[in-house]
Amino acid sequence: MLDLLLASVALMAALSCRPWRAVGWSGPPWPWLLWCALLPWAWSSDRLVASAVLQPLSGASLLVLMAGWPLAMLCLVPVTLMMIGVAHVDAAEALHRMVWLGVLPGTLAMVLGAGVRRWLPHHLFVYILGRGFFATLLATACSGWLAWWWGDRSPLLDPAEQMIGRWLAAWGDAVLSGMLASIFVAFRPQWLATYSDQLYLPPSR
Repeated sequence: MLDLLLASVALMAALSCRPWRAVGWSGPPWPWLLWCALLPWAWSSDRLVASAVLQPLSGASLLVLMAGWPLAMLCLVPVTLMMIGVAHVDAAEALHRMVWLGVLPGTLAMVLGAGVRRWLPHHLFVYILGRGFFATLLATACSGWLAWWWGDRSPLLDPAEQMIGRWLAAWGDAVLSGMLASIFVAFRPQWLATYSDQLYLPPSR
């Protein structure tokens, strides 16, 4: 019931923003679609290799950076449906992974990113390191720990080992997100809905 409640609240809030108005007639940039196509495989990586040790990656923080929070939340619906076919999980497990690998880390990344934008200097490297790396690290790690605390535990793993595994997985998520964010900022800033040259680049003299 908690999974259903959190997913419903996030989707209703995202729908109320009507984020599709910012996409335009040409549709979303293809990197958004490519990342959404890769997320089902990332979310179900432990099922695909049949290993309880492997902790699935989230990828939600990068999706929020690229598409913005409202549109990212709506994108999680087709991602979850694709994951059902990829990992052959039931609807309850798919909803659980959508919430704890998508909705919660994406929302926490949005909140932390808003804090970075509000209280830290508006600088290029602040965006890359603050939002791309550290916000992703904290959001993903906290989501994994909260999921563990709520009961998402593997009987095959020691609790301490599982907590460490989720911390390490969060680092992998953060490195990937920060690296791609830096590449996009340098070469394709239009692929990042949360980035603006006017905001993060110093004015030319």
